[in-house]
Amino acid sequence: MDVLETVRSHVLAHFRVSASSVDAASVTFLGVEPIEILRVVEGELVHYLTLGGSRYPMSDPAAPHADPVRGPRAELALTLRSGVGASSGLTRSLGVLAATPAVEGVVLQADALVDLGEPMWRNAPFTAVLLGGSAIPEVSLPEPAEPVRYFTVTPVTATEAAWIRIRGAQALRDAWHEAGIDVHDPVRAAATL
Repeated sequence: MDVLETVRSHVLAHFRVSASSVDAASVTFLGVEPIEILRVVEGELVHYLTLGGSRYPMSDPAAPHADPVRGPRAELALTLRSGVGASSGLTRSLGVLAATPAVEGVVLQADALVDLGEPMWRNAPFTAVLLGGSAIPEVSLPEPAEPVRYFTVTPVTATEAAWIRIRGAQALRDAWHEAGIDVHDPVRAAATL
């Protein structure tokens, strides 16, 4: 079973695009297999989709042995209103996020706050991300493997990250909604909390 080709086919079908119409970049880190970042343009929206994080199931770092088949699998999807640019560092940041389960033993899930420790792309005010559910359906794999889930990536500022730690992810989403903040705008202001 080629998990990544199954996921790639599923995502291309979801966005109704062909492989030849999608830009791709590959990010590699020492000790981790390459993570590919697909770039799908849909009108004024640009979708950045990881491909490689689901190669293996995520596992509890405290477990004595990682199961090579069973366990949750995840990929990430970031949507912005305009392209940030290939040389901005965005693809590297997404690769870091997708590799986090393999490198740090983190299990990615909805409402998780992941701190990057640096701007998500050059000159960005966002140094962390909030994960959420995605409109991309789960990718079924042959049993006993669990399906691959895509999680949305929403860049957040340090202030917004603190808000999540204190009040929770939904409280921040409510604040964005009340303030009319477009989280897909790469130059958006931070929520006034």
